[in-house]
Amino acid sequence: MNNEFIPFEQALKLKELGFDEPCFAHFVKHDDEIKCILDSDDFDEWWTNNSDNLECKAPLYQQAFRWFREKYRISPIITCYSELGNAWKYHIPNEDGEQGFNTYEVAELACLNKLIELLKKK
Repeated sequence: MNNEFIPFEQALKLKELGFDEPCFAHFVKHDDEIKCILDSDDFDEWWTNNSDNLECKAPLYQQAFRWFREKYRISPIITCYSELGNAWKYHIPNEDGEQGFNTYEVAELACLNKLIELLKKK
């Protein structure tokens, strides 16, 4: 199920951009270890109130894309452009899209990275 959540690095960037929606889980990073913890889990044994810990919400991909759509009116499209289903691309309105991704998930992550990049420039 962890592949339904955006990666930790992107979640941190969304946090910097103001993402603060309710989520099913959150990330905690301590030293070099990153855990995605469901909010129903008890993580007190692992979590210590240490300034070295880094915590942020862990949105699902659909939550992240909905946030971009509702807050910034950006609605990207990810689509297959091969009859074999092995070539994916994304398109962001008023931006150049990219193509040539082997899987939907790789195109989805690339699209998310591009959206984050666009907002950081604003």
